[in-house]
Amino acid sequence: MVIKVYIASCSGSTAIKKQQQTILGLFDAMKIEYEEMDIAANEENRKWMRENVPENCRPSSGIPLPPQIFNDDQYLGDYEAFFDARENNTVYTFLGLTPPPGSKEAEALAQQNA
Repeated sequence: MVIKVYIASCSGSTAIKKQQQTILGLFDAMKIEYEEMDIAANEENRKWMRENVPENCRPSSGIPLPPQIFNDDQYLGDYEAFFDARENNTVYTFLGLTPPPGSKEAEALAQQNA
């Protein structure tokens, strides 16, 4: 499984830049492996991202903007969905990954399954 984060390396939007930096910074801090898929430098990445964000998850404009997160080809969500997972200490679950032993998320899952 590969976590893919679709980003725009040269975005004019400060908000998009900050959202991308937040996601990638947290992945680095949590030692979560990921691939950056740049939609600004690669037209195929842009086309693939836009085609694979589900209709019900698209903004009112109809065009999904980065950052968008996938696990292989499975759509996981945008920045808002990621932010909610981070606030709820469920980032690994959100990403479809097993939380590392000793993490708050692993302990919460263990209590749920007990």
